[in-house]
Amino acid sequence: MIFSFNKDRRWVVLFITVVMTFLFSFLVLTQMTHAQVSGISITPAVIEETLDPGAEKQFALTVQNLDTAESTFYLFTRNISGVREGGIPVFAMNDSERTGYELADWIALSVSEITLAPGDSTTVDFTMRVPGEASPGSHFGGVFISMEPPQIEGSGAAVGYQVANIITIRVAGDAVVQGGIRQFSTSRFMYSAPVVDFEVRIENSGNVLIRPAGPLEVYNMLGNKVGTMMFNEEQSAVFPGDTRSFTNLRWDGGTTGFGRYEAILSPVYGEQGSKQTMSSTLTFWVLPTHIIFPALGVLAVLLLVVFVIARLYVKRSLAQLTVGRRMVRKRQKSNSSTVLLLVVVMLTVTVLFLIAMLALFA
Repeated sequence: MIFSFNKDRRWVVLFITVVMTFLFSFLVLTQMTHAQVSGISITPAVIEETLDPGAEKQFALTVQNLDTAESTFYLFTRNISGVREGGIPVFAMNDSERTGYELADWIALSVSEITLAPGDSTTVDFTMRVPGEASPGSHFGGVFISMEPPQIEGSGAAVGYQVANIITIRVAGDAVVQGGIRQFSTSRFMYSAPVVDFEVRIENSGNVLIRPAGPLEVYNMLGNKVGTMMFNEEQSAVFPGDTRSFTNLRWDGGTTGFGRYEAILSPVYGEQGSKQTMSSTLTFWVLPTHIIFPALGVLAVLLLVVFVIARLYVKRSLAQLTVGRRMVRKRQKSNSSTVLLLVVVMLTVTVLFLIAMLALFA
């Protein structure tokens, strides 16, 4: 009877454990599924257009409720004041300092709030009116969709979903398209293998958005091209009056390499028919330390051995000098000195040759 009671109790514990595990898994999966479908989507995410001063044009956005419950969304506009590292736009607050590249005031939304059932979507129209006195060049802003009204959102107390698209309007006129390479560098000057990380900083000193892209070529010390890669292949933009860093640039030249290398960056930018080129060059060294250091160690040991043998030989020759054999010993000493001098001269010439090659290819 005692054995049966213990056995039944184990079955009860096992049954409770299985039920609790099932309930826990169900609750966790339900929460995960809810989190994955929550939010808002807005398309298109980017709008780029060229308009004349005083022009007016209609645009449309599609807004979709990704939440599992009916929600009300609020629409408002905001300017872009700059770009963070990585190309992330900085949306300006209403009281932010003016940059001269604003366009939020040019946008007239057809509605300021919408209510959508779960999974539903709707189209929101808006009108872009460019002022007649608008300055030539690029202007930036976006349409925001938020779970909170803009008054609450602007107070910093908002909690909810928020998305925005990016609108770039280039106003026709005497726009200034001008950019340059502010920095082109490697993470180090010397590498033990031909695997090099580059960093590029592009400066946009004009008043329009630029997207510099072009080849980055690597040459060895013999002038042979050993590598080619494309800079900014994804056509990331640089904001007017701003500087942007590009760091995801790695050249892999294999497992072996030696000597001085030269990298040439030549991106182009601008509109079709008026492309401009910016260029920069840098040098770096590839010295396989796993080969050079052991070779230097062996050379140092050989020089030490030669020096010790020469010292011992000289001491032995001096000890064996006698008056009767002075002339013979002088002749032998002269011969040994000639050999030692020849070895020293060869080593000196070798060192001078290496120094000359280093100076030549540096």
